[in-house]
Amino acid sequence: MSASALPARRIPWAALRRLPWLPLLVLGAVGIAAIGGEAISPHDPNGLDLSASFKPPAWQDGGSWDYPLGADNLGRDILSRIMAGCGVSVIVAFYAILFSGSIGALAGMVAGYFGGRVDAVLMRLIEIQQSVPSIALALILAAAMEPGLSTVVIVIVLTYWAWYARIIRGEIMALKGRDYIAFARTAGVSTPVIFRRHLLPNIFNTLVVLGTLQVGQVILFEASLSFLGLGIQQPDISWGLMLSDARQYITNAWWGITMPGIAIMLTCLSANVFGDWLRDRLDPQMRQL
Repeated sequence: MSASALPARRIPWAALRRLPWLPLLVLGAVGIAAIGGEAISPHDPNGLDLSASFKPPAWQDGGSWDYPLGADNLGRDILSRIMAGCGVSVIVAFYAILFSGSIGALAGMVAGYFGGRVDAVLMRLIEIQQSVPSIALALILAAAMEPGLSTVVIVIVLTYWAWYARIIRGEIMALKGRDYIAFARTAGVSTPVIFRRHLLPNIFNTLVVLGTLQVGQVILFEASLSFLGLGIQQPDISWGLMLSDARQYITNAWWGITMPGIAIMLTCLSANVFGDWLRDRLDPQMRQL
């Protein structure tokens, strides 16, 4: 049969229509801004122009399209600073989810697979960790370490690893009773191989969904720490730090605190919506509903 006689592949328009396009567009814009950084921002995010101090957004009287979202008290372009803050949010989310997911998944797999005293000890550690307020933990680490990006990542990892571990433990307890796990044990397969070949592939979808759902939580948590002065420090830029700098001018320059707040809200909401959609697509039980 010639190539011309082959039936044309149909584009799955129905599947494309079911994609959460608006959240994907928002997350895509955040990713592009994080990668592009200052190269695509209209102004230097830290560039000072006192003649433009408190310039309102372009659609208000006195505004200019040179500063579409307005300028702060030092004349710094808010749009450029929001775009620069995307990089911090993406870096924090990536490393925090990577490390907390890896530690939590390993702890959950060990606890669920071995059970007994190992499970009891790990579960007590999880309960102790979840009983400690995350802000109190951040205060302790900020006193012991210099506030900054690494401190934020460490606080988030110590806060969220237990969330992964508790959920993965339940998954492993259900999986370890399967016949193929018993056959592998009988055949003398080592525990690390069972973890890598049989258990990890079966919880991978769960880890992906948990990581996606955690993106919004991590971004909001980092903004809270930076707002309190426990996270990102000047001259680095983060959305929480922008909120902290602009709060004293909220009565006469509302855009300074509103615009980064909207950026946080849209990013967190988009990540949560996409995580819910991904969970529905990857969970066989949800697909049958």
